[in-house]
Amino acid sequence: MIEIVDSKFIASVENIQTAPESQEQNEVVFMARSNVGKSSLLNALTNHKGLAKVSSTPGKTRLINYFDVTFINRDTTTKSFAKFVDLPGFGYAQVSKSMKHDWEKNLTDFIAQREQIKLFIHLIDCRHPYLDIDTQVSEFLFANCRENQQILQMFTKIDKLNQKEQSALKKEFPHAMMLSSSKKRGTMKATQLIYDILHTKED
Repeated sequence: MIEIVDSKFIASVENIQTAPESQEQNEVVFMARSNVGKSSLLNALTNHKGLAKVSSTPGKTRLINYFDVTFINRDTTTKSFAKFVDLPGFGYAQVSKSMKHDWEKNLTDFIAQREQIKLFIHLIDCRHPYLDIDTQVSEFLFANCRENQQILQMFTKIDKLNQKEQSALKKEFPHAMMLSSSKKRGTMKATQLIYDILHTKED
């Protein structure tokens, strides 16, 4: 069994130029439209209630937040390390056009150029799976993702759907994960999958 046993905040940065140094391709980027539950999921995955601040104002955070994360393989007691990267929520911020332009450029540059990223996790509210902004983000990721990077879709707040709605969503998105941070549903499976991807060796 794989668990996250330690996590801590490292830094908040504005762009790729100020991102922490890293010699390994061990970064996991979490990205989502504002108010999808990204901070809650980060806290649930790391078992650290206050790791990522849950803002009452969607789109308020405009910095890229870095966290050091320690995994342990309970079968072998082996520890390994990664960086979780919390990108600002997109499509909601009440800011000036010039600031929004600079912000969006910083994020697109980061996503397209940061070679240390191993995995992009795109979180989507299960109640709104077909929003244009999520489609655009998904298309951008697939257009810019390198061969040694992976993309994973995760649907949040799955407890808000009934069984029939969940089945329909799983049929429509068979490769996506279904999660509920509040119910701790799917979080252990997500941790295992993230760990497996990080430890996948390239041919």
